[in-house]
Order: sequence, then structure tokens, then C-alpha cells
Amino acid sequence: MIKKIFYFLYYTIIMHLPHSRYFSLINKFRVFYVCNFLCIMKKSRLSRFQNNIYIGGPGAVSIGNDCQINEYAFLQGAIIGDNVMIAPYVALIANKKDVASTEKPMSSAKKNKGLKVIIENDVWIGRNAIVMPGVKIGKGSIIGAGSVVTKDVEPMSVMGGVPAKLIKKRK
Repeated sequence: MIKKIFYFLYYTIIMHLPHSRYFSLINKFRVFYVCNFLCIMKKSRLSRFQNNIYIGGPGAVSIGNDCQINEYAFLQGAIIGDNVMIAPYVALIANKKDVASTEKPMSSAKKNKGLKVIIENDVWIGRNAIVMPGVKIGKGSIIGAGSVVTKDVEPMSVMGGVPAKLIKKRK
């Protein structure tokens, strides 16, 4: 019950606090709250957690050390490693509907939950990228802005496009 109260406070007050590059106290408070009350992020001095980030419910998200999560990110369900940078408006989606059956409307189709996105260490995901349910992004990878990642990404890959394809390997 107490977790639900902490999430309620996050969604009604904390997530709406303004962001300023010149006044970092608000970001420090937001990181403190997310680390100590929601318990989804490891506390470190380089962590950034901007405003208006959707983080699912209790137990949906785990965030490692020194991560930067920018404004309007949608983290429905994810395990995020250390030193990960997530640009604004990125969506990490963990649920999908089973729409194979034509017997009933798609709006009432059953959701497949628990397909968390796994992001390994040192990954950069560009603005407006979408990562689909159950995808694993390997260590040191870069996902280009606006990409839709539908399949697992090998470590040290640069991916881009819709759907995301390998552009090159990092050395």
C-alpha cells in the first residue's frame, strides 16, 4: 500500500517539477525520490532523471548507476544497466496484445505482460526511438533517433531505421 502512495505522489507532484540545467537541486531531489522511495534506481552522483517520465508501476523498472533518463521517456517495463543514456520521448514497451484471433475485437484482446526490455551497460538510445517488448540491447550499442527496435541488438552495434537495422559495428 505504501508503494502505491509513493507512486501516487510521483505521478501527481514529483514528475511535474520543472527541469533546469542551471538549477540542479530539483533534479537531485527527483533522483533522491526515485532512488529512496520508488527504489527503481541506484543512487549515484551522475544520475539524471528529468521531468514527465512515465515509469510503469511497482517493480516494472530497474535502473543502474550513472544513467540519464530524459524528459517524456515512457518506461513501461525495463531492466536498464549502468551508464545508459535515454533521450527524450523514448518508449520502452513491455506489453503487447495478442491480436491473432479474429473472433473478438482487438480492443478486448489479452495482454502479454512481463516482456521486459533489457538494456545492457553503456547504451545510448536516441530521441523518439521505440523499443518493442522482450528486446535485449547489447552492451555499448547505439540506437538512432526515431528507430523502432523489434529484435535483439548485438553488443557494440549502431542501429537505425524502421525497423532498426545494423548500420555498423563499433570498435
